[in-house]
Amino acid sequence: MDSRSQAPHKSSSFSPATTRDDGGRTREVDRNLSLGAVRHTDKRDLHHGSSGSVAREQIKEECEEEGEGTADHGAPGGDGGGRADGDHGEGAAGGFGGEPDLAALSVEIDAFVAGQDGDAPVSVTEATLEKFASAVELVIAQSEGAEDRWATDASGEPPALLAAITRIAALASALGRNPEGSGKYTAAVHRVTGVLHRAMAFLEDEFHALLEDPRVPKAANEQGAHEPDRCVLPPPPSEASGAGGEAALPYPPETVDRLRSMAEAMIAAGYATECTQMFLVARRNAFDAALQGLGYEKASIDDVVKMAWEALEAEIVAWIKAFRHAINVGLSTEHDLCTRVFAGRHAAVGLGIFADLARCVMLHMLSFTEAVAMTKRAAEKLFKVLDMYEAVRDASPVIDAFLSAPADEPAADCNSSALTELKAETAAVRSRLGESAAAIFRELESSIRADAGKQPVPGGAVHPLTRYVMNYLKYACEYNSTLEQVFREHHRRDGGDGDDNNNPFAAQLMEVMELLHSNLEAKSRLYKDPSLSSIFLMNNGRYMLQKIRGSPEINAMLGEAWARKQSTSLRQYHKNYQRETWSRVLGLLRDDGVLTVKGHVQKPVLKERFKQFNAAMDEIQRTQGAWVVSDEQLQSELRVSIAAVVVPAYRSFLGRFAQRFSAGRQTEKYVKLSAEDVETLIDELFDGNATSMARRRTRQ
Repeated sequence: MDSRSQAPHKSSSFSPATTRDDGGRTREVDRNLSLGAVRHTDKRDLHHGSSGSVAREQIKEECEEEGEGTADHGAPGGDGGGRADGDHGEGAAGGFGGEPDLAALSVEIDAFVAGQDGDAPVSVTEATLEKFASAVELVIAQSEGAEDRWATDASGEPPALLAAITRIAALASALGRNPEGSGKYTAAVHRVTGVLHRAMAFLEDEFHALLEDPRVPKAANEQGAHEPDRCVLPPPPSEASGAGGEAALPYPPETVDRLRSMAEAMIAAGYATECTQMFLVARRNAFDAALQGLGYEKASIDDVVKMAWEALEAEIVAWIKAFRHAINVGLSTEHDLCTRVFAGRHAAVGLGIFADLARCVMLHMLSFTEAVAMTKRAAEKLFKVLDMYEAVRDASPVIDAFLSAPADEPAADCNSSALTELKAETAAVRSRLGESAAAIFRELESSIRADAGKQPVPGGAVHPLTRYVMNYLKYACEYNSTLEQVFREHHRRDGGDGDDNNNPFAAQLMEVMELLHSNLEAKSRLYKDPSLSSIFLMNNGRYMLQKIRGSPEINAMLGEAWARKQSTSLRQYHKNYQRETWSRVLGLLRDDGVLTVKGHVQKPVLKERFKQFNAAMDEIQRTQGAWVVSDEQLQSELRVSIAAVVVPAYRSFLGRFAQRFSAGRQTEKYVKLSAEDVETLIDELFDGNATSMARRRTRQ
């Protein structure tokens, strides 16, 4: 079925009606035949000026002429007075001098149509058929200028216009089945078929106009004024369903009822193709307009592949919003509309239209994911690819629900082919997106291995690779269930984790953490100072642990055992730093070598000890003041642990030996720092500030 966004050509797609020749052979009756000697006003002219009244006058004249003609000679198959079925010809016509009596004629026509399926067919005169065709034509002409032409009467009966069109369609069908049709009703067949053709053209225009503009009733002067590209938009997501979750139809109930009545008439007349094409095109346009209103614009694969990531990312966001709306709101809305407009014995037609619409719209949307998957893989694309994967994954149950039609639903499997194709393509797209997501995540491992920079980070700060990987993993773990599903579907072919009891994504995550740890160990050896190497490992290890503790998802994935192991490593780095930096300082504050065996102070040694201590503290302040510990808690822990060991040891050393120097210049020369000065110096470490501390004289 052609789903291009344009109205179908009505005149070229009419299927022929049939009748029979004298030998009983079926022949086609061209619906485009002229109406014979009857003057016929072009329908296009009826939309302008006072053409409706002109048409009515012409039809009146035609009816009068036909009445006069048939009064002079009998119709085929009747008596000399033209009354094959008794004396009701003039009553049925309402008098040959006035308008045909449609009600009386309809009784005869209904009896004739009903009799064709019985054992005793009911006969009707050709004059009656001619008068009935003229009466229907008159009803159509009179209706073209009426606002309430489709309104039901007080008793709820269908509109007279629709009843007349439905009746002439049934008559045309009955004439086609009548074995005597060719010999007895040849002229009437042409006349009825011609009026039916005009009726269907009129009904098609009305059907199309109502699909485009659901307002009812519609004034005659508005019929040709609606915008040709206007489409009825489904409601926005927030208004798309009521309390019960049922999708709201895009048309008012009275419009749906009229669409259903028109569809039934067109299908009964053999115009199912025109009807369904028109409906499909209109709803496809409406569906596309709704998606466009949500920000989704169609783009070719070439355009998508050439897009910069920033632009493509915005397109993906719009696509996800539109796709979820299409799945959760649009499809159910269109399904309900199709089943209500094409109800009862035409349910199969409605389900077929819905299946074609769903396949057409969704396959086009799914092609966008194909284009995204073709773009160059990059780590930053993972999360948008996972968003698309989730949207497509969540669409599968919806499509399955439409495929699993109730067993008692008419022609429940009529749409299975189109929807099965859609289901298969959805599964294929999901697989491609999952494969792409798994490959992008594994690219992270490759990027860690490839990051072998030879320049150490100044001050032993957290490495950019650590920040990037941990933040990446934090966001990735927010998709932990989806990534677990992805890695189960796309496990490694090189002997990856195949145990269904284990989480393959957790194993993948652990592998990334081990790779990062090994990379950082290698980078720590770039520092010449072992103390700074320990600070670097401490900083990065602490950052990793804080990120894990701050994310319940990643913490759950790695487990408490990994966190305890990381904490143990941090304590070891801390000990290594203190040993490398402060063990030598504390060694200067020991009594060994300063006191003799007899307890005498060796002043030259004491002077050297103070000189070395002052130099060591100056060097530590100068270098380690520029080192960075950005985590305040770790910074505080380091300072407290250092001060707790160094300050008491220095205070004790001062208390025992500072008085050995004479007051004045000698004390200034050797005892340059007080215990408080040392404590202040320690408190200024690790803040990235390399300025020298002002020296303070020790008060004696």
